[in-house]
Amino acid sequence: MVNETFKKNLENIGITLSDQQYEQFDKYYELLVEWNSFMNLTGITDYEEVLLKHYVDSLVLHIEEIGHDKESISLIDVGTGAGFPGLPLKIAHPEINVVLLDSLNKRVKFLNQVIDDLGLTGIEAVHSRAEDGGRNSNLREHFDVSVSRAVANLATLVEYNLPFVKVGGYFVAYKSGDIDEELKNAERAIKTLGGEVEKVDKFNLPYSDIERSLVYIKKIKPTSGKYPRKAGLPGKEPL
Repeated sequence: MVNETFKKNLENIGITLSDQQYEQFDKYYELLVEWNSFMNLTGITDYEEVLLKHYVDSLVLHIEEIGHDKESISLIDVGTGAGFPGLPLKIAHPEINVVLLDSLNKRVKFLNQVIDDLGLTGIEAVHSRAEDGGRNSNLREHFDVSVSRAVANLATLVEYNLPFVKVGGYFVAYKSGDIDEELKNAERAIKTLGGEVEKVDKFNLPYSDIERSLVYIKKIKPTSGKYPRKAGLPGKEPL
């Protein structure tokens, strides 16, 4: 049975799902709680909270608004963790092609289980650090969109993400509401890596006081071969 609050929240952000998609989200939740009992995937396990703080929060990105035909879009979720936001985006937009990148093999095994159990196609989980993946010729400058909801400052996230993005594509950072100082501190990194900030959307999650920001960074020129730097440096010494 469809959770009416979830349905209302999705309608608020312009998303309509089929019964099958709602079932996929429920199955995802069951697997999340099951695996979370023996490995650390999320601190949020209450059903209603997962629906809002993981699923709705992942789906606030309107893929069709960032200049691409949804039929052909390729998206990478860098530092995906338990699959957020990449897996909810794939469930809600089955026509996009998704790569879920994570540095922990245990999490990649979980993601593969979700992909298999939900019967998803056009999606794969890849075990790699962002710095290594960004130098992999099969991944570098290969994607229309890179997304990240990882907990790191924006300057670090830019170095993790922009190397994956094609010129003309976007890195979209999922951040908390108060982003102004972080954005200012990331200006040098954004420019150095070939990007420019196109817009920042600030909003509250539907019917809540949870403040969020989406930072849209457009890739306007190729990233220098010097970046990303070796593993660990983007976090320790942001540009």
